[in-house]
Amino acid sequence: MGLGQKTFYASYGISSEKVNRVEKDRVNSNTLTLEHQRLIMIGGKGGVGKTTTAAAIALWLSRHGGKILILSSDPAPSLSDIFETPLKDIPTPIPMIPGLFGMEISSREVLRRWKECFGPEIYEVISSFARVDYDFVDYIGSAPGIEEEYLLNYIMELVQSGSYDRVVWDTAPAGHTLRLLQLPGIFLEHLEAATKFYMNLYSTFDKLKASAKLQKGKRTLLQIISGWRELSQRVIELIQDKRNVAVLVVTIPEALGVKQTERILAEFDESNLQVNALIVNNVIERADCDFHQHRQSMQRRYWRVIKEVYEHRFPILTVPLSANEIKGLSQIEMFAQLLFERGSIW
Repeated sequence: MGLGQKTFYASYGISSEKVNRVEKDRVNSNTLTLEHQRLIMIGGKGGVGKTTTAAAIALWLSRHGGKILILSSDPAPSLSDIFETPLKDIPTPIPMIPGLFGMEISSREVLRRWKECFGPEIYEVISSFARVDYDFVDYIGSAPGIEEEYLLNYIMELVQSGSYDRVVWDTAPAGHTLRLLQLPGIFLEHLEAATKFYMNLYSTFDKLKASAKLQKGKRTLLQIISGWRELSQRVIELIQDKRNVAVLVVTIPEALGVKQTERILAEFDESNLQVNALIVNNVIERADCDFHQHRQSMQRRYWRVIKEVYEHRFPILTVPLSANEIKGLSQIEMFAQLLFERGSIW
Protein backbone atom coordinates (compact mmCIF):
# COMPACT_ATOMS: atom_id res chain seq x y z
CA MET A 1 0.00 0.00 0.00
CA GLY A 2 1.47 3.36 -1.06
CA LEU A 3 1.74 6.50 1.03
CA GLY A 4 -1.18 8.11 -0.82
CA GLN A 5 -3.51 5.24 0.04
CA LYS A 6 -2.37 5.23 3.68
CA THR A 7 -3.14 8.94 3.89
CA PHE A 8 -6.56 8.37 2.28
CA TYR A 9 -7.59 5.71 4.81
CA ALA A 10 -6.06 7.61 7.71
CA SER A 11 -8.38 10.54 6.88
CA TYR A 12 -11.24 8.21 7.86
CA GLY A 13 -9.45 7.02 11.00
CA ILE A 14 -8.59 3.61 9.49
CA SER A 15 -5.15 2.07 9.87
CA SER A 16 -3.41 0.16 7.07
CA GLU A 17 -3.65 -3.03 9.18
CA LYS A 18 -7.41 -2.74 9.28
CA VAL A 19 -7.54 -2.10 5.52
CA ASN A 20 -5.56 -5.28 4.87
CA ARG A 21 -7.95 -7.26 7.08
CA VAL A 22 -10.99 -5.91 5.23
CA GLU A 23 -9.35 -6.66 1.88
CA LYS A 24 -8.83 -10.32 2.89
CA ASP A 25 -12.47 -10.55 4.01
CA ARG A 26 -14.19 -9.23 0.91
CA VAL A 27 -17.00 -11.74 0.73
CA ASN A 28 -20.19 -10.47 2.30
CA SER A 29 -23.20 -12.79 2.10
CA ASN A 30 -25.72 -10.29 3.43
CA THR A 31 -29.15 -10.16 1.89
CA LEU A 32 -31.96 -7.91 2.97
CA THR A 33 -34.21 -9.22 5.74
CA LEU A 34 -37.35 -7.41 6.83
CA GLU A 35 -39.33 -9.02 9.60
CA HIS A 36 -42.66 -7.56 10.65
CA GLN A 37 -41.99 -3.82 10.61
CA ARG A 38 -45.04 -1.85 9.55
CA LEU A 39 -43.14 1.20 8.29
CA ILE A 40 -40.01 0.93 6.15
CA MET A 41 -38.12 4.21 5.67
CA ILE A 42 -35.67 4.51 2.77
CA GLY A 43 -33.18 7.38 3.17
CA GLY A 44 -30.07 8.70 1.50
CA LYS A 45 -28.75 11.57 -0.56
CA GLY A 46 -30.28 12.37 -3.93
CA GLY A 47 -29.20 10.36 -6.94
CA VAL A 48 -28.02 7.16 -5.21
CA GLY A 49 -31.00 4.93 -6.09
CA LYS A 50 -33.18 5.58 -3.06
CA THR A 51 -36.48 5.55 -4.97
CA THR A 52 -35.42 2.51 -7.00
CA THR A 53 -34.65 0.66 -3.77
CA ALA A 54 -38.00 1.66 -2.27
CA ALA A 55 -39.86 0.48 -5.38
CA ALA A 56 -38.02 -2.85 -5.36
CA ILE A 57 -38.78 -3.45 -1.68
CA ALA A 58 -42.47 -2.59 -2.11
CA LEU A 59 -42.75 -4.87 -5.14
CA TRP A 60 -41.02 -7.73 -3.34
CA LEU A 61 -43.26 -7.42 -0.29
CA SER A 62 -46.41 -7.33 -2.42
CA ARG A 63 -45.28 -10.45 -4.29
CA HIS A 64 -45.13 -12.24 -0.94
CA GLY A 65 -48.63 -11.33 0.17
CA GLY A 66 -50.23 -8.47 2.00
CA LYS A 67 -51.43 -5.02 1.07
CA ILE A 68 -48.50 -2.67 0.51
CA LEU A 69 -48.39 1.11 0.06
CA ILE A 70 -45.32 2.86 -1.32
CA LEU A 71 -45.32 6.58 -0.60
CA SER A 72 -42.93 9.21 -1.95
CA SER A 73 -42.49 12.57 -0.23
CA ASP A 74 -39.69 13.66 -2.56
CA PRO A 75 -40.34 17.19 -3.94
CA ALA A 76 -39.31 15.81 -7.35
CA PRO A 77 -40.83 12.31 -7.20
CA SER A 78 -39.97 9.61 -9.72
CA LEU A 79 -42.12 6.68 -8.58
CA SER A 80 -44.47 7.24 -11.52
CA ASP A 81 -41.53 7.01 -13.92
CA ILE A 82 -40.08 3.89 -12.31
CA PHE A 83 -43.40 2.02 -12.24
CA GLU A 84 -44.38 3.54 -15.61
CA THR A 85 -47.82 4.44 -14.31
CA PRO A 86 -49.27 7.80 -13.22
CA LEU A 87 -49.48 8.17 -9.45
CA LYS A 88 -51.43 10.82 -7.57
CA ASP A 89 -51.85 12.36 -4.12
CA ILE A 90 -54.03 9.42 -3.13
CA PRO A 91 -53.16 5.71 -2.97
CA THR A 92 -53.36 4.38 -6.53
CA PRO A 93 -53.27 0.68 -7.52
CA ILE A 94 -50.13 -0.33 -9.43
CA PRO A 95 -51.31 -2.20 -12.56
CA MET A 96 -50.63 -5.94 -12.71
CA ILE A 97 -49.41 -6.04 -9.09
CA PRO A 98 -52.30 -7.10 -6.83
CA GLY A 99 -52.05 -5.56 -3.38
CA LEU A 100 -49.54 -2.83 -4.31
CA PHE A 101 -50.54 0.83 -4.13
CA GLY A 102 -48.46 3.92 -4.76
CA MET A 103 -48.74 7.64 -4.15
CA GLU A 104 -46.66 10.77 -4.63
CA ILE A 105 -47.80 13.26 -2.03
CA SER A 106 -47.18 16.92 -2.83
CA SER A 107 -46.60 19.90 -0.55
CA ARG A 108 -49.92 21.35 -1.67
CA GLU A 109 -51.80 18.23 -0.65
CA VAL A 110 -50.04 18.00 2.72
CA LEU A 111 -50.97 21.60 3.53
CA ARG A 112 -54.54 21.06 2.34
CA ARG A 113 -54.90 18.10 4.67
CA TRP A 114 -53.32 20.11 7.50
CA LYS A 115 -55.74 23.01 7.04
CA GLU A 116 -58.66 20.61 6.91
CA CYS A 117 -57.57 18.98 10.15
CA PHE A 118 -56.33 21.94 12.21
CA GLY A 119 -57.54 25.11 10.45
CA PRO A 120 -60.94 25.44 12.19
CA GLU A 121 -59.56 25.12 15.72
CA ILE A 122 -56.75 27.59 15.06
CA TYR A 123 -59.16 30.14 13.65
CA GLU A 124 -61.55 29.56 16.53
CA VAL A 125 -58.92 30.48 19.09
CA ILE A 126 -57.28 33.39 17.28
CA SER A 127 -60.58 34.99 16.22
CA SER A 128 -61.78 34.93 19.82
CA PHE A 129 -59.43 37.79 20.72
CA ALA A 130 -58.48 39.34 17.37
CA ARG A 131 -60.32 40.30 14.22
CA VAL A 132 -58.61 38.21 11.60
CA ASP A 133 -59.67 36.67 8.34
CA TYR A 134 -59.62 32.93 7.88
CA ASP A 135 -56.55 33.53 5.70
CA PHE A 136 -54.63 33.77 8.97
CA VAL A 137 -54.69 29.98 8.95
CA ASP A 138 -52.59 30.11 5.76
CA TYR A 139 -50.01 32.18 7.63
CA ILE A 140 -49.84 29.58 10.37
CA GLY A 141 -49.55 26.93 7.68
CA SER A 142 -46.41 28.61 6.36
CA ALA A 143 -44.60 27.99 9.66
CA PRO A 144 -41.25 26.23 9.36
CA GLY A 145 -41.82 22.54 9.80
CA ILE A 146 -45.62 22.55 9.56
CA GLU A 147 -45.68 20.70 6.24
CA GLU A 148 -43.18 18.07 7.30
CA GLU A 149 -44.76 17.70 10.74
CA TYR A 150 -48.17 16.96 9.29
CA LEU A 151 -46.60 14.67 6.69
CA LEU A 152 -45.24 12.61 9.58
CA ASN A 153 -48.65 12.66 11.20
CA TYR A 154 -50.27 11.52 7.96
CA ILE A 155 -47.80 8.65 7.59
CA MET A 156 -48.44 7.69 11.22
CA GLU A 157 -52.16 7.55 10.46
CA LEU A 158 -51.53 5.35 7.40
CA VAL A 159 -49.42 2.94 9.45
CA GLN A 160 -51.77 2.77 12.42
CA SER A 161 -55.02 2.67 10.46
CA GLY A 162 -54.54 -0.97 9.46
CA SER A 163 -55.50 -0.16 5.85
CA TYR A 164 -52.11 -1.48 4.71
CA ASP A 165 -49.98 -4.29 6.04
CA ARG A 166 -46.84 -2.27 5.36
CA VAL A 167 -45.96 1.24 4.26
CA VAL A 168 -42.72 1.79 2.33
CA TRP A 169 -41.70 5.44 2.60
CA ASP A 170 -39.41 6.83 -0.08
CA THR A 171 -38.20 9.86 1.88
CA ALA A 172 -37.01 13.13 0.39
CA PRO A 173 -33.25 13.57 -0.15
CA ALA A 174 -31.09 13.62 2.96
CA GLY A 175 -31.34 17.31 3.85
CA HIS A 176 -35.14 17.27 3.82
CA THR A 177 -35.30 14.05 5.83
CA LEU A 178 -32.86 15.25 8.48
CA ARG A 179 -34.99 18.38 8.88
CA LEU A 180 -37.89 16.16 9.90
CA LEU A 181 -35.98 15.18 13.01
CA GLN A 182 -35.72 18.77 14.22
CA LEU A 183 -39.32 19.87 13.73
CA PRO A 184 -41.33 19.98 16.95
CA GLY A 185 -39.65 22.96 18.58
CA ILE A 186 -39.35 24.94 15.33
CA PHE A 187 -42.98 25.17 14.30
CA LEU A 188 -44.28 25.53 17.85
CA GLU A 189 -42.02 28.55 18.35
CA HIS A 190 -43.44 30.03 15.14
CA LEU A 191 -47.01 29.48 16.31
CA GLU A 192 -46.33 31.01 19.71
CA ALA A 193 -44.64 34.03 18.11
CA ALA A 194 -47.62 34.59 15.83
CA THR A 195 -49.97 34.36 18.79
CA LYS A 196 -47.97 36.88 20.83
CA PHE A 197 -48.05 39.27 17.91
CA TYR A 198 -51.84 39.29 17.84
CA MET A 199 -52.14 39.37 21.62
CA ASN A 200 -50.02 42.53 21.63
CA LEU A 201 -52.80 44.24 19.73
CA TYR A 202 -54.60 44.41 23.05
CA SER A 203 -53.15 47.01 25.38
CA THR A 204 -55.12 46.43 28.54
CA PHE A 205 -54.84 43.71 31.14
CA ASP A 206 -58.54 42.96 30.96
CA LYS A 207 -58.35 42.14 27.25
CA LEU A 208 -55.34 39.95 27.80
CA LYS A 209 -57.19 38.22 30.59
CA ALA A 210 -60.20 37.74 28.34
CA SER A 211 -58.01 36.24 25.62
CA ALA A 212 -56.68 33.67 28.06
CA LYS A 213 -60.16 32.35 28.81
CA LEU A 214 -62.38 31.82 25.82
CA GLN A 215 -66.07 31.31 25.46
CA LYS A 216 -67.58 28.19 26.93
CA GLY A 217 -66.69 25.10 24.98
CA LYS A 218 -63.71 26.65 23.23
CA ARG A 219 -60.13 25.69 23.82
CA THR A 220 -57.32 28.08 24.63
CA LEU A 221 -54.38 28.46 22.30
CA LEU A 222 -52.14 26.91 24.94
CA GLN A 223 -54.35 23.83 24.90
CA ILE A 224 -53.99 23.58 21.13
CA ILE A 225 -50.23 24.00 21.37
CA SER A 226 -50.15 21.33 24.06
CA GLY A 227 -52.16 19.03 21.80
CA TRP A 228 -49.74 19.59 18.95
CA ARG A 229 -46.82 18.87 21.24
CA GLU A 230 -48.44 15.57 22.23
CA LEU A 231 -48.99 14.79 18.55
CA SER A 232 -45.32 15.48 17.81
CA GLN A 233 -44.31 13.18 20.65
CA ARG A 234 -46.49 10.36 19.29
CA VAL A 235 -44.91 10.78 15.87
CA ILE A 236 -41.41 10.64 17.37
CA GLU A 237 -42.32 7.53 19.36
CA LEU A 238 -43.58 5.85 16.19
CA ILE A 239 -40.41 6.59 14.21
CA GLN A 240 -38.20 5.42 17.08
CA ASP A 241 -40.18 2.20 17.55
CA LYS A 242 -37.66 -0.45 16.47
CA ARG A 243 -40.31 -3.19 16.49
CA ASN A 244 -42.50 -1.50 13.88
CA VAL A 245 -40.09 0.68 11.90
CA ALA A 246 -37.16 -0.32 9.70
CA VAL A 247 -34.69 2.33 8.50
CA LEU A 248 -32.61 1.60 5.40
CA VAL A 249 -29.96 3.96 4.07
CA VAL A 250 -28.83 3.89 0.42
CA THR A 251 -25.44 5.16 -0.72
CA ILE A 252 -22.84 4.75 -3.46
CA PRO A 253 -19.12 3.93 -3.07
CA GLU A 254 -17.86 7.42 -3.86
CA ALA A 255 -16.61 10.33 -1.78
CA LEU A 256 -19.84 12.34 -1.72
CA GLY A 257 -21.93 9.28 -0.98
CA VAL A 258 -19.69 8.19 1.90
CA LYS A 259 -19.48 11.68 3.43
CA GLN A 260 -23.24 12.24 3.17
CA THR A 261 -23.94 8.82 4.67
CA GLU A 262 -21.66 9.67 7.58
CA ARG A 263 -23.71 12.81 8.28
CA ILE A 264 -27.04 11.02 7.88
CA LEU A 265 -26.09 8.24 10.29
CA ALA A 266 -24.78 10.74 12.84
CA GLU A 267 -28.11 12.59 12.72
CA PHE A 268 -30.03 9.32 13.01
CA ASP A 269 -27.97 8.38 16.04
CA GLU A 270 -28.76 11.71 17.70
CA SER A 271 -32.46 11.14 17.02
CA ASN A 272 -32.35 7.56 18.34
CA LEU A 273 -33.21 6.04 14.97
CA GLN A 274 -31.80 2.55 14.50
CA VAL A 275 -30.58 1.77 10.98
CA ASN A 276 -31.38 -1.78 9.90
CA ALA A 277 -29.15 -1.97 6.81
CA LEU A 278 -26.89 0.05 4.53
CA ILE A 279 -27.33 -0.55 0.79
CA VAL A 280 -24.35 0.34 -1.42
CA ASN A 281 -25.66 0.84 -4.96
CA ASN A 282 -24.07 1.17 -8.42
CA VAL A 283 -21.11 -1.08 -7.65
CA ILE A 284 -19.03 -2.05 -10.69
CA GLU A 285 -18.98 -5.83 -10.69
CA ARG A 286 -16.99 -6.63 -13.84
CA ALA A 287 -14.30 -4.20 -14.92
CA ASP A 288 -13.99 -5.03 -18.63
CA CYS A 289 -12.20 -1.89 -19.82
CA ASP A 290 -9.68 0.68 -18.56
CA PHE A 291 -12.45 3.09 -17.58
CA HIS A 292 -14.29 0.52 -15.47
CA GLN A 293 -11.06 -0.79 -13.95
CA HIS A 294 -10.20 2.72 -12.81
CA ARG A 295 -13.71 3.28 -11.42
CA GLN A 296 -13.73 -0.10 -9.71
CA SER A 297 -10.40 0.62 -8.03
CA MET A 298 -11.77 3.92 -6.75
CA GLN A 299 -14.99 2.29 -5.53
CA ARG A 300 -13.12 -0.41 -3.65
CA ARG A 301 -11.25 2.18 -1.63
CA TYR A 302 -14.54 3.60 -0.42
CA TRP A 303 -15.98 0.12 0.06
CA ARG A 304 -13.18 -0.65 2.51
CA VAL A 305 -14.02 2.53 4.39
CA ILE A 306 -17.73 1.67 4.49
CA LYS A 307 -17.12 -1.87 5.65
CA GLU A 308 -14.57 -0.98 8.31
CA VAL A 309 -16.68 1.82 9.78
CA TYR A 310 -20.14 0.25 9.66
CA GLU A 311 -20.07 -3.55 9.37
CA HIS A 312 -20.17 -3.99 13.15
CA ARG A 313 -23.37 -1.91 13.35
CA PHE A 314 -25.68 -3.32 10.67
CA PRO A 315 -25.72 -5.48 7.52
CA ILE A 316 -24.16 -3.93 4.41
CA LEU A 317 -25.47 -4.97 1.00
CA THR A 318 -24.05 -4.17 -2.41
CA VAL A 319 -26.02 -3.88 -5.65
CA PRO A 320 -24.17 -3.92 -8.99
CA LEU A 321 -24.34 -1.13 -11.51
CA SER A 322 -26.91 -2.05 -14.12
CA ALA A 323 -26.39 -1.63 -17.85
CA ASN A 324 -30.09 -0.79 -18.09
CA GLU A 325 -32.12 1.92 -16.45
CA ILE A 326 -34.29 0.56 -13.65
CA LYS A 327 -37.85 1.22 -14.78
CA GLY A 328 -40.73 -1.10 -15.47
CA LEU A 329 -41.75 -4.15 -13.49
CA SER A 330 -39.18 -6.56 -14.92
CA GLN A 331 -36.22 -4.32 -14.05
CA ILE A 332 -37.61 -3.54 -10.60
CA GLU A 333 -38.07 -7.27 -10.01
CA MET A 334 -34.43 -7.95 -10.92
CA PHE A 335 -33.27 -5.22 -8.54
CA ALA A 336 -35.42 -6.73 -5.77
CA GLN A 337 -33.87 -10.16 -6.31
CA LEU A 338 -30.41 -8.66 -5.85
CA LEU A 339 -31.52 -7.20 -2.52
CA PHE A 340 -33.39 -10.17 -1.10
CA GLU A 341 -31.83 -13.26 -2.70
CA ARG A 342 -28.27 -12.63 -3.78
CA GLY A 343 -25.36 -11.95 -1.45
CA SER A 344 -22.98 -9.02 -1.75
CA ILE A 345 -20.64 -9.10 -4.75
CA TRP A 346 -17.65 -7.87 -2.74
